[in-house]
Amino acid sequence: MKSLFYIFIFSSVISHYGCEKVLLEKDLASSNPLDNFEYLWREADKKYSYFDLKAIDWNVIKEKYRDSISDDMSEEQLFDVLSGMLKELRDDHVNLFSPFNTSVYNASLNYPKSYNARTIDEHYLLDASYTGGFKHGFIDSGRIAYIRYSSFTSQVTEQDLNIILSRYSDTKGLILDIRENGGGDIFNIPLILERFTLERTLSAYTITRNGESHSDFTEPSPFYLNQYDDGVVYDKSVVVLCDRGSYSASTFFSLLTKAFDHIKLIGDTTGGGGGLPNGGQLPNGWTYRFSVTQLLDLNYENYAESGVPPDEAVQFNWNDLSHDEILDKAIIELNL
Repeated sequence: MKSLFYIFIFSSVISHYGCEKVLLEKDLASSNPLDNFEYLWREADKKYSYFDLKAIDWNVIKEKYRDSISDDMSEEQLFDVLSGMLKELRDDHVNLFSPFNTSVYNASLNYPKSYNARTIDEHYLLDASYTGGFKHGFIDSGRIAYIRYSSFTSQVTEQDLNIILSRYSDTKGLILDIRENGGGDIFNIPLILERFTLERTLSAYTITRNGESHSDFTEPSPFYLNQYDDGVVYDKSVVVLCDRGSYSASTFFSLLTKAFDHIKLIGDTTGGGGGLPNGGQLPNGWTYRFSVTQLLDLNYENYAESGVPPDEAVQFNWNDLSHDEILDKAIIELNL
């Protein structure tokens, strides 16, 4: 069952920007470096959703990179200039795609890692099971369920969730580990999270850029997680482990947990990526995408782009890999 919120999100984005044409009209097609520079700058100026929040002066950025454009520059040189301009937005949902390269900001490199798979395998999850995209098993002498979901690109099925949650129905609590989960398919978010609630719950709001001004947005639209009644639901205490590597869909997921008293976030602030992207094509045929929405919490506050803070902040100690301090804290929390 896909959440109506995400269907609305995509419908909203498409209604404001349309499906960008795969082929540009002949009078727009151009390999001239300046034409492509100006086109990309204008598109970002009209669509990007975080200029004000990040205090980015896009006009200053234009002047900074405009001087590097020349008629005789190579495609590789043009790509480097356009990529450098886009990286000023500090957003992994902002990308430029060419036949020979892809521009990526790599936000996670700004912070230390907080997850080591070998520590889990050697000292906690000694007999793991694998179901679909999930790695899971009993920990803490069988009292607690540990579920590792490493990427939202991994398919989530009703059958897989029924199998996993049935297995741990008698546990005291459940740990869902999404550290170093860089995101993926946002439709997997409600498929998982709705298994932890017995009632329809208002969880967030979304706004979409819709005007020439950097502050022009639609009115906030509510997002509800629906009551799940088609399979197994786990309504006991849940801890979600997150860190700076929890980006995009993982940040969405983490923010939505704030609406539930029985779900707690433990670890580090997520990596961000709170805006959904929309893209198009440059006159030379290269493609791009920008964040065009913002995700707001129940108080209409916007912190998803810079990262969702945990309820309990815990740092991973890389000097002693026989322990996972973040996981240890989750176990203690579930045994209270």
